[in-house]
Amino acid sequence: MMAWTDRHERYFLRLISPHAKLYTEMVTAAALLHGDAAALLAFDPSEQPLALQLGGSEPQQLAAAARLGAAAGYQEINLNVGCPSPRVSRGRFGACLMQEPQLVADCVAAMRAAVDVPVTVKCRLGVDELDSYAALVDFITTVQRGGCDTFIVHARKAWLQGLSPKQNRDVPPLDYARVYQLKQDFPQLTFIINGGIRTVAEVRTHLQQVDGVMLGREAYHNPWILAEIEAELFTDARELTRHAVLISFLPYIEAMLAAGIRLSAMSRHLLGLFQGLPGSRRWRRHISEHGHRAGAGIEVIIGAMQYV
Repeated sequence: MMAWTDRHERYFLRLISPHAKLYTEMVTAAALLHGDAAALLAFDPSEQPLALQLGGSEPQQLAAAARLGAAAGYQEINLNVGCPSPRVSRGRFGACLMQEPQLVADCVAAMRAAVDVPVTVKCRLGVDELDSYAALVDFITTVQRGGCDTFIVHARKAWLQGLSPKQNRDVPPLDYARVYQLKQDFPQLTFIINGGIRTVAEVRTHLQQVDGVMLGREAYHNPWILAEIEAELFTDARELTRHAVLISFLPYIEAMLAAGIRLSAMSRHLLGLFQGLPGSRRWRRHISEHGHRAGAGIEVIIGAMQYV
């Protein structure tokens, strides 16, 4: 998620969840090729397993960007064909590409030829009026021919005309059954479901029908759900507490502060750690009021801990 799943957030989430695969913010292929690729691709080794999500629609440009990502150590390259942002659509990438399945297949094929790591696609159920199940099957069939065998499907369509990106996360109705049907019709492919999933019980239910579950905003606003999922699904899950995770994160914060990164770049990712617990509001308020100030250090986090 752009401006959310940066390297600081991913380092923090890895302390909570050893098993989850983490994804970067969407990075455009053009930004990697013409900008500061080293900075855009930087990550801590502890973040692995880690996937790089790319945006773009020019096959050779995406292939070159994928090559940079694989060389940097990313274990998966994911093409975003689900973002409904008008700015993204104007750049001819994101959800608008669901209207051009052959172009998506060509992009996948070019990236597959450039790297040895898996190339996957994140998409929606459809876009605007192109939202029939037959159209979705055509998209999956075409992109599969390009070499994609794993699809992450946000289980609602995108309205590119008339709805904001925020509304596109809520207004088009969820249709999990359609993703389940894809798995039945394409059993040889891997389908990971995404969209509106907020509880461990829901994760369990989806895993009875599809191969995986992706959490987005819920994992950001309520990161402790990842610890609950770990405890539910993995026999080697560690016994964790929120405070222990926080203490483990402090050395990272200190190292980033020493490198010139402002505290707010890290502290903003901690606001939801104590969601639903007594004192969580005061925890958030203390960090929000003090974390952005010039010269703020870990004393802000330590001070906020008194409330939880």
